[in-house]
Amino acid sequence: MKSVKTEPPGRKTVQDLIGKALCAASLAYAPYSRFQVGAALLCADGSVCTGCNVENASYPAGLCAERAAVAKAVSGGKREFAAIAIVGGRDGKVTDFCPPCGICRQVLREFADPKRFYVILAASADRYRLFTLEELLPESFGPEKL
Repeated sequence: MKSVKTEPPGRKTVQDLIGKALCAASLAYAPYSRFQVGAALLCADGSVCTGCNVENASYPAGLCAERAAVAKAVSGGKREFAAIAIVGGRDGKVTDFCPPCGICRQVLREFADPKRFYVILAASADRYRLFTLEELLPESFGPEKL
């Protein structure tokens, strides 16, 4: 578990991540809910891994955008993350904030210090909210507890 940033990402970085999350959302496979979600995960080395939600006729087999981004990063050898931007909306229209589900919060926690990892919920490049993972998942259980 590593998270390298101690300060929130700057405005330019936030807007870049939001733009990449919006692009990722456009690739979502969401034929059942029509709710498209995109995520852009900022790695410690400055690279960004994106993910989109992938639904399945067997609903529990679906994959959230955040976990898709984490899986892409981990399968590429990345293990240290600084922030994630998340966007989502019905039929690709982002009108409000789209917080991560509980499973995604826990998966992010596996790879991040909750006090130093930032979650950006965005409705647009200029309308966003910034949280630490600790604010979204207080009293969390992580690898250091084992």
